[in-house]
Amino acid sequence: MAKNRAKDAGKAATATLGWWKAHRFLLLRRSCQLMIIGLFMIGPTWGVLRGNLSSSSLFGTVPLTDPLILLQTMAAGHMPELMAIVGALIVVVCYAVVAPRAFCAWVCPLNMVTDLAAWLRRKLSIKASYRWPSNLRYWLIPVLLLGSAISGTVLWNWIDPVAALHRGLIFGMGASWILILLVFLLDLLLVEHGWCGHLCPLGATYGVIGRYGLIRVTATDREACTKCMDCFNVCPEPEVLRQPLKAGDRKVMSQECISCGRCIDVCPEKVLEFKIRIGAKNEG
Repeated sequence: MAKNRAKDAGKAATATLGWWKAHRFLLLRRSCQLMIIGLFMIGPTWGVLRGNLSSSSLFGTVPLTDPLILLQTMAAGHMPELMAIVGALIVVVCYAVVAPRAFCAWVCPLNMVTDLAAWLRRKLSIKASYRWPSNLRYWLIPVLLLGSAISGTVLWNWIDPVAALHRGLIFGMGASWILILLVFLLDLLLVEHGWCGHLCPLGATYGVIGRYGLIRVTATDREACTKCMDCFNVCPEPEVLRQPLKAGDRKVMSQECISCGRCIDVCPEKVLEFKIRIGAKNEG
């Protein structure tokens, strides 16, 4: 079978499997992201989820803390409260068990912006202007910690588009829209998957945390693969699909995978599915 055009990714799956099966994980992710935003909005009234993505509480009892923010707080010379430390441990354990970078695909509101940029890039056949190393985001973590130590402040709070968008959706955008627009234009015009795939230190943090996560995209029927390239065209981290579709372990073991399930959606041959990782070695 010939390779499909990037702009046509998902059309064959829609025709073969039906609209719902060709979009189910995309719709489930959007529902999850919007539900979390909604819970934060009604937090002051109903008390289900109060705070923000950096620090919040569930039902006023269970603390939840962004682990990257906690590390920067400590690097800045401030001792976090015990509940903040407990909240970070809860978040780390949860995402370590579930799946690699599940936060990025199922919680992060900026994912909706970067997905839109990727969709427009495919539909308009826009080619990337630049190529950046994907490990750049990992280098940004020590840079942020060093910057926080030198400045005595949580440096990421000033430049974090994820938190800016979250605050903007709940309290009003203000000037935050400029930062969000820059991320959108970066992904659309300059670097393919520029933010999530190359720059975001928060995504890198959750990649490290979830590298041994249990739920994995798996090429259970890779013999049926026709090499149409639809999964590669929609995947934010397409390199993670090469190994499981060729030989060896059928599971995507790379920590770069964001566990979005979009590759599963667009495959008309149903080559891929989510499976529980049992006894597989990490290869990411």
